[in-house]
Formats: sequence, C-alpha cells, structure tokens
Amino acid sequence: MSLLGKIKEFFTADLALTDEKAWNPSLWSMIGSQSLSGENVSEATALTYSAVFNAITLIGGTLGSLPLHLMRKKNKKKEHAEEKPLYRIMHDQWNPYMTAMAGRECLASHVLSWGNGYAEIVRNYMGEVVELWPITPDRMRIDMKGNDLIYIVRVDNRDIVLPREKVLHVPGLGFDGFLGYSVIALARKSIGLGMAIESFGSLYFGQGTHPGVVVSHPQKLSPTASSNLQTSLVQEYSGLGKSHRLLLLEEGMTVANIGIPPEDSQFLESRQFQVTDIARWYNLPVHKLKEMTKSSFNNIQEEQQSFVTDSVLPWLVRFEQNYNMQLLLPNEQGRQKLYFKHSVEGLLRGDSKSRGEFYKAMFGIGAFTINDIRELEDKDPSTNEYANEHFVPMNMVPLSGIKELLAKEKEPKAIPAPQRENGEDQDEAARRRGQ
Repeated sequence: MSLLGKIKEFFTADLALTDEKAWNPSLWSMIGSQSLSGENVSEATALTYSAVFNAITLIGGTLGSLPLHLMRKKNKKKEHAEEKPLYRIMHDQWNPYMTAMAGRECLASHVLSWGNGYAEIVRNYMGEVVELWPITPDRMRIDMKGNDLIYIVRVDNRDIVLPREKVLHVPGLGFDGFLGYSVIALARKSIGLGMAIESFGSLYFGQGTHPGVVVSHPQKLSPTASSNLQTSLVQEYSGLGKSHRLLLLEEGMTVANIGIPPEDSQFLESRQFQVTDIARWYNLPVHKLKEMTKSSFNNIQEEQQSFVTDSVLPWLVRFEQNYNMQLLLPNEQGRQKLYFKHSVEGLLRGDSKSRGEFYKAMFGIGAFTINDIRELEDKDPSTNEYANEHFVPMNMVPLSGIKELLAKEKEPKAIPAPQRENGEDQDEAARRRGQ
C-alpha cells in the first residue's frame, strides 16, 4: 500500500465510505471539530475570531502584495523575464477576473487555514501558463493512479480528475510531501478558548451584568406567583440597557449572585493572552495582531525586522520553490535559468531616516548607483552622465592591490638626470654663457 493510502486508512478507520470525510483530506480537520470549550472550530468558523482572521489576512496579504518577479540568470547578471506570459500571470493578473495580488493572497490564505492551497493551471499549446484559477481545499482530494499523482475536484456532485501538471499545489507544514497540516485543526483548543471567552463577554453584556442570580422568597410561592415573579425580573432587569436599574424586592426576598465576576475570572487578561497564543501558532510578533500592551516605539521597529525574517521569509521561500517546481517547464528551469523571486525591499526599508542611512552606506561602497537609489524610491532615472557610475572613496583600494602598492613604496627613487640644452648639459651651457 502506498504512503498516501496508509495515511487515508489511518484517518478513515472509524468512518463509513459514504461519509465525505472518509476520502476528502481537506475535511479531516472537521472530525471532532468541537473544542473542549464547547465552541465549534473549523476553517470557516475560526475566521470569526478576530485574532485568527488578523493573522491569516496579515500573512496572506503580505505574500500577495509583495512584488513577484520571474527572473532570468545570465552568467552573473539577473534580469526580469517580462516577455514570458507567466511573468504577467504572477505579477499582474491571474485570470480575466482576478488580479495577481488577489489570487496569490487567496492561495496563501488557504495554506494558512486548511494547510494546503490549490489552483488549476491553464496552459497554451506550447505548455506555457496563461491562467490560474483557485480551488477551495474542501473540494479537493489527492490520490495515486499507478505512479502518477492525481487531483480529484468535487464540482456539482461529480468528480473531475486533474493530472499533476494541471494543478498548482502549495502544501504547508507536513511530513509526507503530499499534504500539509491544518493550523486551525492543530490550534483547535486555543482558538476554541478564545472564541468561548468572546461568547462569554457577549452573553455577559447582552443578558445583563448579573448573569447568574438566585432570588429567594421566605415563603412558598404558588406556580402562578413564581412565574409572574420570574417574568417581572427578566423583563425589568435583564439586558444590557437595564443592567444598572434599581432592583426592588418585596416580602423579604433576597438576591444571591452565583456567577463569576469578570474581575475574578480575569476576563480582559484572558482575552489578551489568547491573542498572544494565536500569535505563537502563526509565528508572529504580538504587536502585529494589534496587541500593544507590552510594545514600545523602540522594540516595534526591531519586531518589524523579526516579522520579515522569521514570519514572512519562510513562507516566501516555500511559495517560490513551489512556483519554480510546478509552473516552469523543464527547459525554463534548466537552459533558460528562470526562477521566481519576491521583492522584500519595501518591507525592510523602514522610515526615511533609516532608508537614507542604508542608501548612503550602499552608495559609499559602490554597491548602488544614483539611479539604483532613484529606482528603489520610484523616481525617474537621472540623465546625468555619472548617474549610472559606481563611486568609491579615494582612500580605499581593493585587497588585491595592497601588495602592489607596498612594493612600489619600497622601490629606490631614481635621481633625475640633468637637463640638456642642444645636446649640452646645464653646467657646460652656463660656463659658455659666462664666457
């Protein structure tokens, strides 16, 4: 049995074949989707929790908005392969209805929630990619046909089989190379607790500031009197707008609060902790999820750098390598040396002061020209004749030239020969003029 078959057998041991979760891996996370907190947590319901939605849209939006270029390496030079149809597809427009940003953001968001992102690849007669169409993971299942990997899409109660070369599949963290783990499924308890805290807060303020009270009467009430008393209390004092009314009790009745006050259950602190917990699941700096209680102006700039290098960079590499492997033809990867590269300079530039210091340093070592800096700042190139020249300080020399300079300093200096006038030296000419 193949590895994929063993995985399927493990997950479907207790399911009937008529159950879609028995064969659709995108629904495996739905098995036991109710968390210990009582909240139903799935890829769809988790998006109603603000911290999860913010994390997914933050990373997905960043990956989708970063410029993505199809590059060509020629010897030691690198250039944009803008003449290729795939360049326009990945940089400008996925298909007639979706921009490249929307398509790549959608693909990344599916990977961040379901653990896998899919898109149908449309090629022309030359095998070049001309369109990409996203496919929601809940419609997709993977199978093996002989030695070939196939993708089966469920559309209108019928299965459509697509070969490997017609599907762009970006898996997240996984162990087999076929499927990625669903972050929502792994974080079900953490997300469920956060959702339960939000539900508690909503019910607390929606039903009044006394969510659980006991009203005691010294005497025994008839069923009618008990019903009338309960109706009166609910109508007069239950609800957010009635929570601070003066409560009038008659005939020696007393009220005992049996609920847990928010200060005792650390309601606000619990909400803040759950945001931090979601940040850990998605490897994000906490301030990126708008939790600013322990942030300052100084450490936010450092955390922004951490966001790029620790949070975004691994995803960029994952997507670039899958684009290279699945979208480029073999001769494009080999002989033409094409590859995809995200441009992250915009995320690293920081404020204008830091950006100026960076440009000054790069210009001072001859790495950037004037026009290189103007291009990074979205300015038109300068027409000055020196704008494309590389400059270095006069007091610096290459390491390879130090030996030569030292050798020249040790050479004995030659005494200049006396000047001659018409074939005579200066002394003879002077004596002749003196005569």
